[in-house]
Amino acid sequence: MHVLPAASFGSSPMMTITIQDFSGFSIPPGGIRRFVVPLSQLQSTYGRLVRSGAKILGVSNSLNGTAATCVPSPVGSSTPAPAQAAQPVDRSAGKAPAKAAHGDVPVNLYKPKAPFVGTVISNETLLKEGAIGRVNHVTMDLSGGELRYVEGQSIGIIPDGLADNGKPHKIRLYSIASTRHGDNLAGNTVSLCIRQLQYEKDGELINGVCSTFLCDIAPGAPVKITGPVGKEMLLPEDENANVIMLATGTGIAPMRAYLRRMFDPGERARNPDYAFRGKAWLFMGVPTTPNLLYEEEFRSYLSAYPENFRYTKAISREQNNSAGGRMYIQNRVAESADEIFNLINLDSTHLYMCGLRGMEPGIDKAMATAAAARGLDWKTLRPQLKKAGRWHVETY
Repeated sequence: MHVLPAASFGSSPMMTITIQDFSGFSIPPGGIRRFVVPLSQLQSTYGRLVRSGAKILGVSNSLNGTAATCVPSPVGSSTPAPAQAAQPVDRSAGKAPAKAAHGDVPVNLYKPKAPFVGTVISNETLLKEGAIGRVNHVTMDLSGGELRYVEGQSIGIIPDGLADNGKPHKIRLYSIASTRHGDNLAGNTVSLCIRQLQYEKDGELINGVCSTFLCDIAPGAPVKITGPVGKEMLLPEDENANVIMLATGTGIAPMRAYLRRMFDPGERARNPDYAFRGKAWLFMGVPTTPNLLYEEEFRSYLSAYPENFRYTKAISREQNNSAGGRMYIQNRVAESADEIFNLINLDSTHLYMCGLRGMEPGIDKAMATAAAARGLDWKTLRPQLKKAGRWHVETY
Protein backbone atom coordinates (compact mmCIF):
# COMPACT_ATOMS: atom_id res chain seq x y z
CA MET A 1 0.00 0.00 0.00
CA HIS A 2 0.99 3.65 -0.34
CA VAL A 3 0.47 6.17 2.43
CA LEU A 4 1.12 9.85 1.95
CA PRO A 5 0.69 13.14 3.79
CA ALA A 6 -2.43 14.84 2.49
CA ALA A 7 -2.47 18.38 1.22
CA SER A 8 -4.03 20.68 3.79
CA PHE A 9 -7.61 21.84 3.08
CA GLY A 10 -8.87 23.90 5.98
CA SER A 11 -8.28 22.90 9.59
CA SER A 12 -9.25 19.23 9.21
CA PRO A 13 -8.59 17.63 5.80
CA MET A 14 -10.45 14.38 5.16
CA MET A 15 -8.75 11.09 4.35
CA THR A 16 -10.08 7.84 2.86
CA ILE A 17 -8.88 4.43 4.10
CA THR A 18 -9.72 1.65 1.63
CA ILE A 19 -9.93 -1.90 3.03
CA GLN A 20 -10.76 -5.38 1.76
CA ASP A 21 -11.81 -8.73 3.27
CA PHE A 22 -12.62 -7.33 6.71
CA SER A 23 -14.61 -9.81 8.78
CA GLY A 24 -15.80 -7.04 11.08
CA PHE A 25 -18.15 -5.75 8.40
CA SER A 26 -20.41 -7.33 5.79
CA ILE A 27 -18.05 -7.21 2.83
CA PRO A 28 -18.43 -9.84 0.08
CA PRO A 29 -15.32 -11.90 -0.76
CA GLY A 30 -12.99 -9.61 -2.64
CA GLY A 31 -15.23 -6.66 -1.78
CA ILE A 32 -14.05 -3.19 -0.85
CA ARG A 33 -15.10 -0.70 1.81
CA ARG A 34 -13.93 2.87 2.37
CA PHE A 35 -13.71 4.84 5.61
CA VAL A 36 -13.60 8.64 5.42
CA VAL A 37 -12.02 10.23 8.51
CA PRO A 38 -10.43 13.58 9.45
CA LEU A 39 -6.66 13.65 9.10
CA SER A 40 -6.45 14.14 12.85
CA GLN A 41 -8.11 10.72 13.35
CA LEU A 42 -6.23 8.86 10.62
CA GLN A 43 -3.60 7.36 12.91
CA SER A 44 -5.99 5.93 15.49
CA THR A 45 -8.52 4.67 12.91
CA TYR A 46 -5.80 3.04 10.84
CA GLY A 47 -4.44 1.28 13.93
CA ARG A 48 -7.86 -0.03 14.97
CA LEU A 49 -8.52 -1.41 11.48
CA VAL A 50 -5.17 -3.19 11.33
CA ARG A 51 -5.62 -4.69 14.81
CA SER A 52 -9.06 -5.90 13.77
CA GLY A 53 -7.66 -7.83 10.82
CA ALA A 54 -8.42 -5.44 7.98
CA LYS A 55 -6.44 -5.68 4.76
CA ILE A 56 -5.50 -2.07 4.01
CA LEU A 57 -5.50 -1.32 0.28
CA GLY A 58 -4.62 2.34 0.50
CA VAL A 59 -5.01 5.76 2.07
CA SER A 60 -5.79 8.86 0.02
CA ASN A 61 -6.89 12.45 0.35
CA SER A 62 -10.68 12.48 0.07
CA LEU A 63 -10.78 15.75 -1.82
CA ASN A 64 -8.32 15.04 -4.60
CA GLY A 65 -7.47 11.33 -4.28
CA THR A 66 -3.79 12.05 -3.65
CA ALA A 67 -1.62 9.05 -2.81
CA ALA A 68 2.08 8.90 -2.06
CA THR A 69 5.16 7.14 -0.75
CA CYS A 70 5.41 4.73 2.17
CA VAL A 71 7.02 5.66 5.44
CA PRO A 72 9.05 3.11 7.48
CA SER A 73 7.12 0.74 9.72
CA PRO A 74 7.50 0.91 13.50
CA VAL A 75 10.32 -1.19 14.94
CA GLY A 76 9.55 -4.87 14.77
CA SER A 77 6.17 -4.29 13.12
CA SER A 78 4.91 -6.10 10.05
CA THR A 79 2.31 -3.43 9.25
CA PRO A 80 3.13 -0.16 7.51
CA ALA A 81 2.86 3.05 9.51
CA PRO A 82 0.38 5.73 8.50
CA ALA A 83 1.53 9.11 7.27
CA GLN A 84 3.88 11.18 9.38
CA ALA A 85 1.64 14.16 8.72
CA ALA A 86 -0.92 12.64 11.07
CA GLN A 87 0.70 14.17 14.12
CA PRO A 88 0.76 12.16 17.34
CA VAL A 89 -1.56 13.81 19.81
CA ASP A 90 -2.73 16.88 17.91
CA ARG A 91 -6.51 16.43 17.83
CA SER A 92 -8.78 18.51 15.58
CA ALA A 93 -10.36 20.09 18.65
CA GLY A 94 -6.91 20.99 19.99
CA LYS A 95 -7.22 18.62 22.93
CA ALA A 96 -5.20 15.52 23.81
CA PRO A 97 -7.11 12.37 24.75
CA ALA A 98 -7.85 11.85 28.41
CA LYS A 99 -5.41 9.73 30.38
CA ALA A 100 -6.27 6.07 30.53
CA ALA A 101 -7.97 5.13 33.77
CA HIS A 102 -6.14 2.75 36.08
CA GLY A 103 -7.72 0.34 38.45
CA ASP A 104 -7.16 0.26 42.18
CA VAL A 105 -3.77 1.91 42.80
CA PRO A 106 -2.69 1.79 46.45
CA VAL A 107 -1.20 4.99 47.88
CA ASN A 108 0.20 5.81 51.35
CA LEU A 109 -0.93 2.62 53.04
CA TYR A 110 1.86 3.19 55.57
CA LYS A 111 3.00 6.65 56.65
CA PRO A 112 6.25 7.86 58.29
CA LYS A 113 4.72 8.00 61.78
CA ALA A 114 3.47 4.43 61.50
CA PRO A 115 5.68 2.57 59.00
CA PHE A 116 5.46 -1.08 58.12
CA VAL A 117 8.38 -3.07 59.47
CA GLY A 118 9.55 -5.58 56.88
CA THR A 119 12.36 -8.10 57.03
CA VAL A 120 15.28 -8.26 54.62
CA ILE A 121 15.32 -11.53 52.70
CA SER A 122 18.38 -10.97 50.53
CA ASN A 123 20.93 -8.29 49.65
CA GLU A 124 23.04 -9.02 46.56
CA THR A 125 25.38 -7.01 44.37
CA LEU A 126 24.20 -6.33 40.83
CA LEU A 127 27.62 -5.39 39.48
CA LYS A 128 30.28 -7.43 37.76
CA GLU A 129 33.99 -7.28 38.48
CA GLY A 130 35.50 -4.01 37.30
CA ALA A 131 32.31 -1.97 37.72
CA ILE A 132 32.26 1.57 39.08
CA GLY A 133 30.56 2.14 42.43
CA ARG A 134 28.26 -0.14 44.37
CA VAL A 135 24.74 -1.24 43.38
CA ASN A 136 22.67 -3.86 45.23
CA HIS A 137 19.36 -5.64 44.76
CA VAL A 138 17.59 -5.71 48.12
CA THR A 139 14.47 -7.84 48.66
CA MET A 140 12.22 -7.46 51.72
CA ASP A 141 9.43 -9.61 53.13
CA LEU A 142 6.07 -7.86 53.49
CA SER A 143 4.25 -10.72 55.20
CA GLY A 144 1.95 -9.80 58.04
CA GLY A 145 0.99 -6.39 56.72
CA GLU A 146 -1.23 -4.68 54.17
CA LEU A 147 1.52 -3.17 52.03
CA ARG A 148 0.86 -3.71 48.31
CA TYR A 149 1.92 -1.86 45.20
CA VAL A 150 1.90 -1.89 41.41
CA GLU A 151 4.67 -1.50 38.85
CA GLY A 152 6.01 2.05 38.57
CA GLN A 153 5.41 3.05 42.19
CA SER A 154 7.97 3.85 44.90
CA ILE A 155 8.31 3.09 48.59
CA GLY A 156 9.95 5.06 51.36
CA ILE A 157 12.72 3.71 53.59
CA ILE A 158 13.51 5.11 57.03
CA PRO A 159 17.12 4.20 57.91
CA ASP A 160 18.01 3.18 61.45
CA GLY A 161 19.59 5.65 63.81
CA LEU A 162 19.25 9.38 64.31
CA ALA A 163 20.15 12.36 62.16
CA ASP A 164 22.64 14.98 63.31
CA ASN A 165 19.79 16.95 64.88
CA GLY A 166 18.96 14.00 67.13
CA LYS A 167 15.71 13.21 65.33
CA PRO A 168 14.89 10.08 63.31
CA HIS A 169 16.12 10.13 59.74
CA LYS A 170 13.68 11.34 57.10
CA ILE A 171 12.35 8.89 54.56
CA ARG A 172 14.11 8.33 51.24
CA LEU A 173 12.04 7.26 48.25
CA TYR A 174 13.14 4.44 45.95
CA SER A 175 11.56 3.15 42.77
CA ILE A 176 10.32 -0.42 43.12
CA ALA A 177 12.22 -2.94 40.98
CA SER A 178 9.79 -5.87 41.33
CA THR A 179 6.33 -6.56 39.99
CA ARG A 180 3.27 -6.43 42.22
CA HIS A 181 3.74 -10.18 42.73
CA GLY A 182 7.32 -9.81 43.97
CA ASP A 183 10.39 -11.67 42.77
CA ASN A 184 9.04 -14.85 44.35
CA LEU A 185 5.62 -14.38 42.64
CA ALA A 186 3.89 -14.92 46.00
CA GLY A 187 2.79 -11.30 46.38
CA ASN A 188 4.53 -10.78 49.72
CA THR A 189 7.90 -9.20 48.84
CA VAL A 190 9.27 -5.97 47.40
CA SER A 191 12.67 -5.39 45.77
CA LEU A 192 14.77 -2.26 45.33
CA CYS A 193 17.77 -1.41 43.16
CA ILE A 194 20.10 0.67 45.35
CA ARG A 195 23.22 2.58 44.36
CA GLN A 196 25.36 3.72 47.27
CA LEU A 197 25.58 7.48 47.15
CA GLN A 198 29.11 8.76 47.65
CA TYR A 199 30.46 12.28 47.27
CA GLU A 200 33.37 14.39 48.43
CA LYS A 201 32.95 17.36 50.73
CA ASP A 202 35.86 19.43 52.04
CA GLY A 203 38.21 16.65 51.03
CA GLU A 204 36.25 14.01 52.90
CA LEU A 205 34.37 11.10 51.30
CA ILE A 206 30.73 11.16 52.41
CA ASN A 207 28.48 8.12 52.18
CA GLY A 208 24.75 8.58 51.66
CA VAL A 209 22.87 7.70 54.83
CA CYS A 210 20.01 5.60 53.49
CA SER A 211 21.74 4.12 50.44
CA THR A 212 24.62 2.92 52.61
CA PHE A 213 22.18 1.59 55.20
CA LEU A 214 20.47 -0.49 52.51
CA CYS A 215 23.63 -1.65 50.76
CA ASP A 216 25.01 -2.83 54.12
CA ILE A 217 21.83 -4.33 55.57
CA ALA A 218 21.96 -8.04 56.33
CA PRO A 219 19.29 -10.67 55.64
CA GLY A 220 17.00 -11.00 58.65
CA ALA A 221 17.29 -7.35 59.63
CA PRO A 222 14.15 -5.24 60.11
CA VAL A 223 13.53 -2.24 57.88
CA LYS A 224 10.92 0.53 58.19
CA ILE A 225 8.91 1.01 54.98
CA THR A 226 6.35 3.66 53.98
CA GLY A 227 4.09 4.09 50.98
CA PRO A 228 3.65 3.12 48.30
CA VAL A 229 3.50 6.41 46.42
CA GLY A 230 3.30 7.59 42.84
CA LYS A 231 1.06 7.31 39.79
CA GLU A 232 3.27 9.04 37.24
CA MET A 233 5.12 5.91 36.09
CA LEU A 234 2.28 3.38 35.94
CA LEU A 235 2.17 1.02 32.97
CA PRO A 236 -0.75 1.36 30.55
CA GLU A 237 -3.38 -1.31 31.06
CA ASP A 238 -3.50 -1.97 27.31
CA GLU A 239 -1.63 -5.22 26.68
CA ASN A 240 -1.00 -4.11 23.08
CA ALA A 241 0.67 -0.84 24.07
CA ASN A 242 4.16 0.08 22.89
CA VAL A 243 6.54 1.03 25.71
CA ILE A 244 9.76 2.97 25.10
CA MET A 245 11.99 3.07 28.21
CA LEU A 246 14.91 5.47 28.74
CA ALA A 247 17.01 4.63 31.81
CA THR A 248 20.37 5.45 33.29
CA GLY A 249 21.92 3.62 36.24
CA THR A 250 19.43 2.63 38.92
CA GLY A 251 16.74 4.37 36.90
CA ILE A 252 16.39 0.85 35.50
CA ALA A 253 14.38 -0.13 38.60
CA PRO A 254 10.85 0.56 37.29
CA MET A 255 11.85 -0.67 33.83
CA ARG A 256 12.95 -3.96 35.33
CA ALA A 257 9.53 -4.26 36.97
CA TYR A 258 7.78 -3.52 33.66
CA LEU A 259 9.85 -6.06 31.77
CA ARG A 260 9.31 -8.79 34.35
CA ARG A 261 5.58 -8.08 34.17
CA MET A 262 5.75 -8.36 30.37
CA PHE A 263 8.14 -11.23 29.78
CA ASP A 264 9.18 -13.20 32.87
CA PRO A 265 8.00 -16.80 32.29
CA GLY A 266 6.81 -17.20 35.88
CA GLU A 267 4.83 -13.97 35.72
CA ARG A 268 3.18 -14.94 32.45
CA ALA A 269 2.37 -18.47 33.63
CA ARG A 270 0.94 -17.54 37.01
CA ASN A 271 -0.74 -14.27 36.07
CA PRO A 272 -2.50 -14.75 32.71
CA ASP A 273 -4.66 -11.67 33.34
CA TYR A 274 -1.87 -9.61 31.73
CA ALA A 275 -0.36 -10.97 28.50
CA PHE A 276 1.78 -8.26 26.90
CA ARG A 277 1.67 -8.29 23.09
CA GLY A 278 3.03 -4.85 22.22
CA LYS A 279 6.54 -3.59 21.57
CA ALA A 280 8.92 -2.88 24.46
CA TRP A 281 12.13 -0.98 23.69
CA LEU A 282 14.70 -0.35 26.43
CA PHE A 283 17.46 2.25 26.12
CA MET A 284 19.97 1.76 28.94
CA GLY A 285 22.88 4.07 29.78
CA VAL A 286 25.81 3.02 31.98
CA PRO A 287 29.53 3.95 32.21
CA THR A 288 30.97 0.43 31.69
CA THR A 289 29.79 -3.04 30.69
CA PRO A 290 30.18 -4.41 34.25
CA ASN A 291 27.72 -1.68 35.34
CA LEU A 292 24.88 -3.13 33.24
CA LEU A 293 22.10 -4.14 35.62
CA TYR A 294 19.81 -7.20 35.28
CA GLU A 295 21.63 -8.08 32.06
CA GLU A 296 20.93 -11.81 32.23
CA GLU A 297 17.20 -11.21 32.66
CA PHE A 298 17.04 -8.84 29.71
CA ARG A 299 19.01 -11.19 27.48
CA SER A 300 16.61 -14.01 28.28
CA TYR A 301 13.67 -11.80 27.23
CA LEU A 302 15.44 -10.98 23.97
CA SER A 303 15.86 -14.67 23.28
CA ALA A 304 12.27 -15.61 24.14
CA TYR A 305 10.47 -12.55 22.67
CA PRO A 306 12.55 -11.14 19.79
CA GLU A 307 9.46 -9.66 18.10
CA ASN A 308 8.34 -7.82 21.24
CA PHE A 309 11.51 -6.70 23.00
CA ARG A 310 14.41 -4.54 21.82
CA TYR A 311 17.41 -3.57 23.95
CA THR A 312 19.73 -0.68 23.07
CA LYS A 313 22.75 0.12 25.26
CA ALA A 314 24.83 3.27 25.62
CA ILE A 315 28.11 2.46 27.43
CA SER A 316 29.74 5.85 27.79
CA ARG A 317 33.32 4.84 28.65
CA GLU A 318 33.54 2.10 26.05
CA GLN A 319 31.55 3.31 23.02
CA ASN A 320 31.86 6.39 20.83
CA ASN A 321 29.07 8.37 19.22
CA SER A 322 29.08 9.49 15.59
CA ALA A 323 31.04 12.64 16.50
CA GLY A 324 33.77 10.62 18.21
CA GLY A 325 32.73 11.54 21.75
CA ARG A 326 31.36 9.32 24.48
CA MET A 327 28.19 7.40 23.76
CA TYR A 328 25.32 8.55 25.95
CA ILE A 329 21.68 7.55 25.94
CA GLN A 330 20.69 10.72 24.04
CA ASN A 331 23.03 9.68 21.22
CA ARG A 332 21.26 6.34 20.94
CA VAL A 333 17.91 8.14 20.89
CA ALA A 334 19.16 10.37 18.05
CA GLU A 335 20.36 7.33 16.10
CA SER A 336 16.92 5.70 16.35
CA ALA A 337 14.86 8.86 15.84
CA ASP A 338 12.99 7.58 12.77
CA GLU A 339 11.75 4.46 14.52
CA ILE A 340 11.01 6.27 17.77
CA PHE A 341 8.86 8.90 16.05
CA ASN A 342 7.04 6.27 13.99
CA LEU A 343 6.08 4.68 17.30
CA ILE A 344 5.18 8.00 18.89
CA ASN A 345 2.75 8.50 16.00
CA LEU A 346 0.73 5.60 17.44
CA ASP A 347 -1.69 6.51 20.23
CA SER A 348 -0.78 3.25 21.95
CA THR A 349 2.87 4.27 22.51
CA HIS A 350 4.11 5.40 25.94
CA LEU A 351 7.55 6.77 26.80
CA TYR A 352 9.18 6.41 30.22
CA MET A 353 12.33 8.14 31.47
CA CYS A 354 14.00 7.41 34.80
CA GLY A 355 17.43 8.18 36.21
CA LEU A 356 19.54 11.14 37.27
CA ARG A 357 18.00 14.53 36.52
CA GLY A 358 21.05 15.33 34.42
CA MET A 359 19.80 13.01 31.68
CA GLU A 360 16.79 15.19 30.89
CA PRO A 361 18.50 18.03 28.93
CA GLY A 362 20.29 15.58 26.64
CA ILE A 363 17.13 13.60 25.93
CA ASP A 364 15.15 16.80 25.35
CA LYS A 365 17.75 18.08 22.89
CA ALA A 366 17.80 14.80 20.97
CA MET A 367 14.00 14.68 20.80
CA ALA A 368 13.77 18.34 19.79
CA THR A 369 16.24 17.84 16.94
CA ALA A 370 14.44 14.72 15.74
CA ALA A 371 11.05 16.43 15.95
CA ALA A 372 12.25 19.50 14.06
CA ALA A 373 13.49 17.28 11.21
CA ARG A 374 9.86 16.12 10.86
CA GLY A 375 8.33 19.56 11.02
CA LEU A 376 7.27 19.12 14.66
CA ASP A 377 7.94 21.25 17.74
CA TRP A 378 9.06 19.12 20.67
CA LYS A 379 8.21 21.90 23.15
CA THR A 380 4.62 21.65 21.94
CA LEU A 381 4.52 17.90 21.43
CA ARG A 382 6.00 16.91 24.81
CA PRO A 383 3.25 18.53 26.95
CA GLN A 384 0.66 17.05 24.58
CA LEU A 385 2.09 13.60 25.20
CA LYS A 386 2.18 14.24 28.94
CA LYS A 387 -1.43 15.45 28.98
CA ALA A 388 -2.41 12.32 27.08
CA GLY A 389 -0.72 10.22 29.77
CA ARG A 390 1.96 8.97 27.35
CA TRP A 391 5.11 10.81 28.54
CA HIS A 392 6.26 9.62 31.98
CA VAL A 393 9.30 11.06 33.78
CA GLU A 394 10.85 10.30 37.15
CA THR A 395 14.30 11.78 37.71
CA TYR A 396 16.22 12.62 40.86
